[in-house]
Amino acid sequence: MSPAETAPPRIAIPEPNSQRPDYTARTLPQYEEAIRQAGGMPIRISLGCSSAEIATLVATCSGVLLPGSPADVNPGKYGESRDPQTAPPDPARENADELLLQDAFNLRKPLLTICYGTQSLNVWRSGTLVQHLAEGSCSHRAADGSASHAVAIHPGSLLAEITGSSPEILHKPEGLRLTVNSSHHQAIARPGDGLRVVARSPIDAVIEAVEGIQPDRFVLGLQWHPERDTAQSAASRQIFAAFVRAASAWRLRPPQPGA
Repeated sequence: MSPAETAPPRIAIPEPNSQRPDYTARTLPQYEEAIRQAGGMPIRISLGCSSAEIATLVATCSGVLLPGSPADVNPGKYGESRDPQTAPPDPARENADELLLQDAFNLRKPLLTICYGTQSLNVWRSGTLVQHLAEGSCSHRAADGSASHAVAIHPGSLLAEITGSSPEILHKPEGLRLTVNSSHHQAIARPGDGLRVVARSPIDAVIEAVEGIQPDRFVLGLQWHPERDTAQSAASRQIFAAFVRAASAWRLRPPQPGA
């Protein structure tokens, strides 16, 4: 076995935000540590890099993780006017995400997206977003950013396969239930091309996870934050472990435009 085959898989992670260094400094290490714990090597993508520099860096990676952000995706990208509750966009983050998504889809690299990253993925795949979730019976974003609520995971999904053995999972007749760490005010409205809904909030039906429809590749988008509770949650650890395993198994194949 060659050294390249035994080295930890390199995972590209863009900085969460170009306008809030405090947010990036607080949150990015959580994603990086979750990848390290799962056996991967996080590769930080600076939002100050040029497009060519980002392309060079991601070419050395075998997986892509898109993290959360306090920004919101520019609603003009999915044909809507900005809601007053929608946060300003972060063009540098959007540019990085688009380059990383293009690389991941063209080369069929494993892709894990979290919160804003999932919204970014959905818009890039021509889907739309709910710009602001109305306050209701389910809190998706507590004042301190630490809301927890249940999600209903579809049986037979990749997500169910990954988390089904976790002691936190409740097995219900209608499917699996998992309590997650949630902090979002937007969500997927219409899923993008090639994505299917695999988890919702059972209280208000908000979409909480999507997957790619191709069974031979790893594309998983979560609306919650598994990186925040890997110390306590087996399900969160299993998500990162499955992603890193997929990245470790990835091998370069000819590009697949539009895949």
